[in-house]
Amino acid sequence: MLMRTDPFRELDRLTQQLIAPGTWSRPSAMPMDAYREGDQYVVAFDIPGVSADAIDIDVERNMLTVKAERRPVAKADDVQMELSERPLGAFSRQIALADTLDTEHIEADYDAGVLTLRIPIAERAKPRKITIGVGSGRKEISG
Repeated sequence: MLMRTDPFRELDRLTQQLIAPGTWSRPSAMPMDAYREGDQYVVAFDIPGVSADAIDIDVERNMLTVKAERRPVAKADDVQMELSERPLGAFSRQIALADTLDTEHIEADYDAGVLTLRIPIAERAKPRKITIGVGSGRKEISG
């Protein structure tokens, strides 16, 4: 087997394993992106190699919690592991959501190792026009 090695990548991998290993009792964080797209917030988590049934999403008040678990693959008795760099264990991330988001209508989609949550902006937080009465006439201000 031919392998091209990069000593800096190997050093980064070892440092990650020593400093922040993810275990089932102490989950490690999963990388994410968050952005606004129209009238919703989108949060995307990278959790490759995790099956959809091993992902748990909870919302309590305004705290969103995403947990995922990657377990070792069962191997036959005659298999000898040569290299194991893919992290195993539990991954978790908590995000405090603003009151302006509608947590009742969160949509989740999992495709190609990316969990995407779409959180709509609550109607009360959307811009609206307010009519102001001045004497007998009215003027409209757009907000």
